[in-house]
Amino acid sequence: MRKPELAAAIAEKADLTKEQANKVLNALLDEITGALNRKDSVTLVGFGTFVQRHRGARTGKNPQTGQPVKIKASNTVAF
Repeated sequence: MRKPELAAAIAEKADLTKEQANKVLNALLDEITGALNRKDSVTLVGFGTFVQRHRGARTGKNPQTGQPVKIKASNTVAF
């Protein structure tokens, strides 16, 4: 399910217009993103927890050439 489909489902179940549901969904995603950027976790009881994880720098392999490639450290979201 993609974001527009999710907004449409929210609109139908919550008796909202699609525009209102889209605003609600965007606000929710903005809050989750903001919390993760502050290194906070977001727990939705009965559903799961979003956390930010750090991935260290590592050496990978170019799939076309087989040559080693340096991959920078990064942050990612885990659920």
